[in-house]
Amino acid sequence: MSAATLLASLAQAQRPAAATTALFRNQLVHAGAGGGRHDFDFLFGRWRVANERLRERLAGSTEWQRFDAILDCRPILGGVGNVDEFVTDELDADVFVGATLRLYDRARQRWSLYWASNRTGVLEPPVVGSFADGVGRFEGDDVHAGRPVRVRFVWSGIGADRAQWEQAFSPDGGRSWETNWRMRLSRLADYDAAARAAPA
Repeated sequence: MSAATLLASLAQAQRPAAATTALFRNQLVHAGAGGGRHDFDFLFGRWRVANERLRERLAGSTEWQRFDAILDCRPILGGVGNVDEFVTDELDADVFVGATLRLYDRARQRWSLYWASNRTGVLEPPVVGSFADGVGRFEGDDVHAGRPVRVRFVWSGIGADRAQWEQAFSPDGGRSWETNWRMRLSRLADYDAAARAAPA
């Protein structure tokens, strides 16, 4: 069986799932054209973000801040990376702007995700990982309030017009976790991925 015939068979078999799950389509249809580098294609475009964020982290807090934001994401570097900008005027008195830079290591087939904000202007240490079964898990080491923490990002519930993200910290090397930020994303406008797709 030729490679073209095999890819056509895979595409046919996954068509029902691909019609409703953008991530599934990205992982399998593009497997012969870059594989995991397409994992975040679902995020390209403009989104409304409903946020829940703990007011204090690793302090036993149960008080959540709730606020909306707008997120815009686009591909960079011919598709082996992407960047988004997250903007809200509801979190504090000043406008808060955050950004995530994502880079795909083609040799190791994993993503590195870097966060920065207008509060510090510093690119924070990355969380690193990949997608499996429609869920993206990424972990890395950082420091919070002077103490070492393990940081985890999880992407899930991904569809053409929705997605979920959450962040958790572990103060004990991953034995226990506290979720401190959740985002529920709803697409604001159609994004023509085919028209703006980077070459494979």
